[in-house]
Amino acid sequence: MKQQFEKYTDEDLLVWRTLFDRQIHNLQDKSCKEYLIAIQQMEEILNPNNLPNFVKINNWFETTTKWEIKCVPGLIPVDEFFSLLSKKKFCSSTWLRSLKQLDYLEEPDMFHDIFGHIPLLSQPIFSDFMHEFGKLGAIYSSNEQLLIQLQRLYWFTIEFGLIQQNGLKIYGAGIASSFGESNSSLSVGPQRINFDLEQILNTPFKNDEVQNAYFVIESFEELFDSIVLLTKKWKNHELAIN
Repeated sequence: MKQQFEKYTDEDLLVWRTLFDRQIHNLQDKSCKEYLIAIQQMEEILNPNNLPNFVKINNWFETTTKWEIKCVPGLIPVDEFFSLLSKKKFCSSTWLRSLKQLDYLEEPDMFHDIFGHIPLLSQPIFSDFMHEFGKLGAIYSSNEQLLIQLQRLYWFTIEFGLIQQNGLKIYGAGIASSFGESNSSLSVGPQRINFDLEQILNTPFKNDEVQNAYFVIESFEELFDSIVLLTKKWKNHELAIN
């Protein structure tokens, strides 16, 4: 599947510009420094005035962390998703929400996938975490129980994670790409829980409502160390039972 750039409309560009402008200003005092640095570094290929061109973005990544955007029609099977991540291929939709849907979608669109996820993939420590995460998922793609645990880790970190950086900051893509959630996640209402790998692996999530609890990491090194630890733990367990 390829991005059919010629099929985008004026409304698509208006939607992209509206969402980008609104959210980039909203995140200036809310996002982690790594995300803001990445957005600035990618300005030529990721900005409000042009729809994201996956070929240009992929070419840019060739000079950094070697990730590649893989076009998908929407949500794909979990095992396929992990297989692609293990090869440094990040899945993205090519469609955009309408003007009437600016603040709610049932499944991720291109704004969520590109604006939310792609910038941090250019930052080495987060890139390494995502790659190791994908490789672990690919190894255990036939183990339903372990895949459920990995989905929970993905949800509470990559999608809806917060980090301590002179106060609470956003790094999760589900928050970064949402005007409402980027505001509510840092408000006085939600519960904040110190990052705990075992607790996350055993905590179910709901994907159809604003989150009321967020796990908070101290650093991206902590996040990377957690996936290294989990890989060793599962490998040791596998060796023990064999």
